[in-house]
Amino acid sequence: MITGNIKLTNEAKAWVKRKNGPDEVVRIILDLKSRDAELCYQLFTAYDEKPDYMGRILFDAQGFWIYDGEILTVAEQEQLAKFIMNYVEAI
Repeated sequence: MITGNIKLTNEAKAWVKRKNGPDEVVRIILDLKSRDAELCYQLFTAYDEKPDYMGRILFDAQGFWIYDGEILTVAEQEQLAKFIMNYVEAI
């Protein structure tokens, strides 16, 4: 069983309140090829023609996460991790 109740299985966009810049929409993409964690999500700017890579969030089997990147503050990382953990697919 992978990381409990995480239901984001494709991709989504999340609004992030940035501390040191304008707020931003982040595109979150499930990385099926990653072997670094139980679940791994790649993070990109959402609406740029050439999106900037913002790092990735990795989850272990117990649902603990870690950010692998240098762009996001701790508060921004927490916003995205909470979004992923609480994601509900629109019907």
